[in-house]
Amino acid sequence: MIRLENISKQNGHHLLFVEASASLLRGEKAGLVGPNGAGKSTLFRMMTGEESPDEGQVSVDRGLTIGYFDQDVGEMAGRSAVAEVMEGAGPVSVVAAELKDLEAAMADPDRADEMEEIVERYGEAQARFEELDGYALDGRAREVLAGLNFTAEMMDGDVANLSGGWKMRVALARILLMRPDVMLLDEPSNHLDLESLIWLEQFLRGYDGALMMTSHDRAFMNRIVNKIVEIDAGSLNSYTGDYEFYEAQRAQAEKQQQAQFERQQAMLAKEIAFIERFKARASHAAQVQSRVKKLEKIDRVEPPRRRQSIAFDFPPAPRSGEDVVTLKGVSKGYGARSIYDGLDFQVRRRERWCVMGVNGAGKSTLLKLVAGASEPDAGAVALGASVKMGYFAQHAMELLEGERTVFETLEDSFPQAGQGSLRNLAGCFGFSGDDIEKPCRVLSGGEKARLVMAKMLYDPPNFLVLDEPTNHLDIATKQMLISALAEYEGAMLFVSHDRHFLAALSNRVLELTPDGVHSYGGGYVEYVARTGHEAPGLRD
Repeated sequence: MIRLENISKQNGHHLLFVEASASLLRGEKAGLVGPNGAGKSTLFRMMTGEESPDEGQVSVDRGLTIGYFDQDVGEMAGRSAVAEVMEGAGPVSVVAAELKDLEAAMADPDRADEMEEIVERYGEAQARFEELDGYALDGRAREVLAGLNFTAEMMDGDVANLSGGWKMRVALARILLMRPDVMLLDEPSNHLDLESLIWLEQFLRGYDGALMMTSHDRAFMNRIVNKIVEIDAGSLNSYTGDYEFYEAQRAQAEKQQQAQFERQQAMLAKEIAFIERFKARASHAAQVQSRVKKLEKIDRVEPPRRRQSIAFDFPPAPRSGEDVVTLKGVSKGYGARSIYDGLDFQVRRRERWCVMGVNGAGKSTLLKLVAGASEPDAGAVALGASVKMGYFAQHAMELLEGERTVFETLEDSFPQAGQGSLRNLAGCFGFSGDDIEKPCRVLSGGEKARLVMAKMLYDPPNFLVLDEPTNHLDIATKQMLISALAEYEGAMLFVSHDRHFLAALSNRVLELTPDGVHSYGGGYVEYVARTGHEAPGLRD
């Protein structure tokens, strides 16, 4: 369907691809992986024809329809979310627009002399609209939007009133409704809650076209893809299987390459030692020359390229008392809407509570109450003895000073720390080399999240309150965070839509539902086994 043949592409002084080849065939669902800046978005744009390779060619089958979702959704205003989604539904939306124009023409008295032709054309367009199942389009658009957690009010309201994250969902719904031959999805799992994520997963598994997508959510990718295309130092490597299989295969290939490299290095060292030892002896001249020629002809095995792996070890947190935080009779509402009414809840030392609930159930509100960022209307929230809290919220990223660099931001927070210690901290969170001199205003969402996390974890609290800490983080940084938090001995209360994060770190679940608040001993894996669903909003 789409073939990339010996493509090379340079972006400024940065070589993205060097004689790289890959393909996306009918029925394949491929995950595109590679470090930030490797060229994933550029590859998508070459596949859609928005960009061309410097060398090589991109071949697309004739008549192929391609739907491309990226993070740049553009301006949206003046129409409802439903109308915006239907606008992108491919040929049927073109016919719908023509019908609308023809209806306006039929009502225009100035065009009475054209009426016969207009009516005839209207009949043809109407037949084509029926053939394309156009009259079901509104219902299908609403079904997709409902899957992405839109209420009826949001569907029919002006899309301009939606936040950036909800506009992203509108743009995604437009591609899903279109059902093109090929979908190219750049981070479709961003900005989705767990219920929407699981709905999208099921939708894409049932989609019969070809798919290529990027995602920082490994559970999401594992359940959809049957192929991985990896961008690695300018080349494209394809693996058949899901993300877990790819990781295992890549690790095995690197191990084999390292072993080959070491064997060859040992052989070369032996040959060079012989040459050095006997090069001055006339009696061994022929043997020395023979071995020199042999060395010149050997194809050298390169050592495997070391991918940047980051690891963060928590300094030990001071011990808290057994009772970390206690909520008694807590009530909280916004306007006429009650979120909590008489809530009792307690976190004890070494407990790791994940909070589950649909949008609007009060997950972030609970974390704000515990962190002291919001006051209860009634009842009390009390921290226990010797509790030192660290609170990560999305708004914390907005509080970074734009003109301060990454290093200056860390230095401001920890003036007593040595330069070497702060540079190591920055390196653990993915800021190496010149990156630490970047001003905060130019940082991406992921970089800002990593910097806020670094500030919070350097002088570790013994109680972590984390609201979607994995938003914007790539798979490698998420894994670093999971590995670090797995060794953490303090208490945790967190919200996340990343199932890998939930499963790895929780040992308690607090479920917020319209029927009330339910708590479960055991972590997210046990919760799924006991309830039969992966999120509260998925009950039958």
